Amino acid sequence: MEALLEEVQRVGYVNEPVADNIDLVAEINRLKKEKNAVILAHYYVDGAIQDLADYIGDSLGLSQQAAATPADMIVFCGVHFMGETAKILSPEKKVVIPDLNAGCSLADSAPADKFAAFKAQYPDHIVLSYINCSADIKALSDIIVTSSNALKIVESLPKDQKIIFAPDANLGRFVSKKTGRDMVLWDGACIVHIDISLDKLNKLRHDYPDAKFIAHPECQEHILSQADYVGSTTALLKYVVDSPEQTFIVGTEAGILHKMRQAVPHKKIIPAPASQNNTCACSECPYMKMNTLEKLYNCMLYEQPEIIVPEDVRLKAYESVARMLEMSK
Repeated sequence: MEALLEEVQRVGYVNEPVADNIDLVAEINRLKKEKNAVILAHYYVDGAIQDLADYIGDSLGLSQQAAATPADMIVFCGVHFMGETAKILSPEKKVVIPDLNAGCSLADSAPADKFAAFKAQYPDHIVLSYINCSADIKALSDIIVTSSNALKIVESLPKDQKIIFAPDANLGRFVSKKTGRDMVLWDGACIVHIDISLDKLNKLRHDYPDAKFIAHPECQEHILSQADYVGSTTALLKYVVDSPEQTFIVGTEAGILHKMRQAVPHKKIIPAPASQNNTCACSECPYMKMNTLEKLYNCMLYEQPEIIVPEDVRLKAYESVARMLEMSK
């Protein structure tokens, strides 16, 4: 086991071969029951993992599930900060993720030391941080928000309350514009959402003139200005399901298309095009795609890699996350 732990620390995941004759789906389900584990998955991970999960959702829904689950072990299929959030909310539970390398460009854009210095420049401001940030940033924050509840939380604060919004500047600008609140923004961004190409999008809209373009607020302002609807991942899914329209161009990470197509198989769902030339002609998060069935199986079998959050950081971070959950009721 010691050698295994050393290997996990070195490569970031359990690098054990999986026999070709193993039925991964059956074995993952067996391990889930045997270990009283719950599998939480973000909408952006591979569809095969979504189909296995006990709960699929966006950051707000996943946080609520992590706080409420009676399971002994939380298996988080997403990215590192999501596993940290689960550990912050459920410290008594073992939290594991398939690959520690599954980071987040947005979370990485806010190093804790630099953000602490930035925060010190505005002593009369409170800090609202988007949940896509590290445990250290959550510990430096007053309230955590998600794309689902940011508008509601900002609007609930006193009009004269000065606000720092971090780390996503695009979401911050969207919230500022919607609420009329002037906020100090940390200049962070998600590589997936800022990579959507306006030129390619315009061509796609020309090819599908009846399509509704819907987008996540992490997209850049010039992309959001073209959208027929802007909302969180869950809100985009609901819009596609509820709308009488039949064709949609979706401006967010392409993993959500799996659930959309399951929900409305008769509708045409098209991913918004990325600036890069890639195999899917869509916006994909390389970190989310580090979650594979093989890594998930090994993660559950060996209960590694485990998410550890230092208790002093966890306690401070818990206050800001708990405040969000309370304000989201």
